[in-house]
Amino acid sequence: MSSLTEQHVDLARFVTCGSVDDGKSTLIGRLLYDSKQVMADQLEHVEDVSERRGDGYVNLALLTDGLRAEREQGITIDVAYRPFATPRRRFIIADCPGHVQYTRNMVTGASTADIAVILIDARNGVVEQTRRHSFICGLLRIPRLVVAVNKMDLVEFSKERFDAICADFAQIVQEFDVEVDLVPISALDGDNVVDPSTRMDWYSGPTLLGLLETVPLDRAHGEHDSGRLAVQWVIRPQSDEYHDYRGYAGQIASGTFTSGDQVVVLPAGHVSTVASVETMDGPIASAQAPSSITLRLADNIDVSRGDLIAHVTDAPTVTREIEADVCWMHERPLAVRGRYVLRHTTREVVAIVDSIEHRVDIHTRGQEPAESLALNDIGRITLRTSQPLAVDPYAADRETGSFILIDEATNETLGGGMVVRATPVG
Repeated sequence: MSSLTEQHVDLARFVTCGSVDDGKSTLIGRLLYDSKQVMADQLEHVEDVSERRGDGYVNLALLTDGLRAEREQGITIDVAYRPFATPRRRFIIADCPGHVQYTRNMVTGASTADIAVILIDARNGVVEQTRRHSFICGLLRIPRLVVAVNKMDLVEFSKERFDAICADFAQIVQEFDVEVDLVPISALDGDNVVDPSTRMDWYSGPTLLGLLETVPLDRAHGEHDSGRLAVQWVIRPQSDEYHDYRGYAGQIASGTFTSGDQVVVLPAGHVSTVASVETMDGPIASAQAPSSITLRLADNIDVSRGDLIAHVTDAPTVTREIEADVCWMHERPLAVRGRYVLRHTTREVVAIVDSIEHRVDIHTRGQEPAESLALNDIGRITLRTSQPLAVDPYAADRETGSFILIDEATNETLGGGMVVRATPVG
């Protein structure tokens, strides 16, 4: 494929999730193999390892199980990212672990996904991890779910079994605003993965790859498409030629910026006009997410890294009090009065936990009182920040509505948060 062609092919990020031994790594290996994405030396290595392990077949899961511990245990531990491409779309796959103890890794892999592929073992049907991962996908507002009912060869390709699983799954996602597609597959044999199966003539829908190539990608990831750009760098060339140049570089989180737009710089609230939109190749008329650009403003105002440039109409909320859903990812529990560094887009502030509103019971999806959040817990908390932030609800914008909590002393990431609502300053 030529580089010119690649520039006009969509990039889709999808995450594979599900329970242990549902066949996630095997599915990714099958996708790569059947779409001719595996180099000859890679295949030879997998064949050699499969023979030494005594698998009795070419174990395509080894294409993604990269850690030695993963290969020895036959499980996925870390998130494995793999790119591949077809003539219709480019992909980045996040192969996530199924064990409950690695739920934090699944959250990390799913946080940037356009599509979630949820695997279900046809023999076991919907299990606890199916519910857990589906809930997390809903919480993260991944706009499209593709449910792959795997190992259909072990249930004699039963249409009745597939229909029963579809009905069960519909019950657990009914509360989320998400599009769902379901496809019966056998990742081991390749049925309905890349090529249509001849053993399930009762299924007339697209293959898994056919779905991934054609499902619409919701780039807005939210309810609005208003312009948002977090300033990563202030460009001030120290040369006579560009003595008065001042530009604000960053990646557009959402929306479009056009020369002449009226914008506000937050949290300070200074209003100005976009004088020009620029790239490495020079000025352009406009740019949209997720382009990386430099904005120049008509007024000489104070703008620093961490500030947010937004359209004046439908601007985000400037706040120091946030209510948020949090996925806790550390062995040390989150506690009331806990002090953390909160990183939101390119801005960092100190935050203190004012209260824990509730913890989510993954089994029932009910809410229960909690004094702390342990590893892999999901709960709702309120935070107070040392300095103001400009935020959107996560439902409106996945970029400006999300944040991470960091340990002040070790710089470890402790949890990921999604803004539910924010109290305006003043």
